[in-house]
Amino acid sequence: MTLSLEEYLASRRAQVDRTLDENLPPPATPPAIIHEAMRYAVLGGGKRIRPILAIAAAEACGAAVEPLLGPCAALELIHTYSLVHDDLPALDNDDLRRGRKTTHVVYGEAIGILVGDALLTEAFSWLSRAGDAKVIAMVAEAIDSKGMIGGQVADLEGGSTLDQLEFIHRNKTAKLITAAALLGGLLANASEKLLTALRRYGEAAGLAFQIVDDLLDQEQSSAELGKTAGKDAAQGKLTYPALMGAAAARKRAEELLKVAVENAGIIGGPVNYLAPIARYICERRS
Repeated sequence: MTLSLEEYLASRRAQVDRTLDENLPPPATPPAIIHEAMRYAVLGGGKRIRPILAIAAAEACGAAVEPLLGPCAALELIHTYSLVHDDLPALDNDDLRRGRKTTHVVYGEAIGILVGDALLTEAFSWLSRAGDAKVIAMVAEAIDSKGMIGGQVADLEGGSTLDQLEFIHRNKTAKLITAAALLGGLLANASEKLLTALRRYGEAAGLAFQIVDDLLDQEQSSAELGKTAGKDAAQGKLTYPALMGAAAARKRAEELLKVAVENAGIIGGPVNYLAPIARYICERRS
């Protein structure tokens, strides 16, 4: 590895941003309002963790990056769709995302709904460019009613136990992050051994990601987060620090980080940023 993690993330983020900009419909494409709003939602910042993770997994398994940018960037469309819908009045009713007004606040609720629909559809168009039905099926399973959507529904219903909390987090957040790791492996034609390690890595890193999100929501300001802070507590949501305390939540994230790093080591490869990315997920402050 010749780049620091900071340099690597910046380089890959720039590639993802370029791919998103070049492949989303131009803003003047009729009807212009939906394409303006799609670009507003997607191109307004973000860490691009999911597509970068897919790229890093593919690299670790020996693949070249450039031909895979479209399918990997599709994950950012899916993630953004979930955020746009999550911010709607019927769900979290939030007016701040990535440090600026949410999509429905700027363009109206109806367009906000349709932006999410359009981004999800666009994502599967980009994934189809990989020419592998296994790729499409894997991502679809991660975000269907038994995956990400199921986790969002369970989050709405609430709960009071650790089992319920883990179900919410493993589905709402960890399944798409796991899909990112697996996508990279599938695009690189990785062996079953490596795909198993990528799955375990993604499951651990994905759950740790949401635990850290829970902690940051409690500890950071809206300006630092780029979204409304304290939202979980205000809405009475089930979170790790609320259920077990901040110290125990941090310990759980550290345990999951260890699992992720161990599996990153199994994958090996001459260019492998998976362990540093897992550490970044657990140590970030926004």
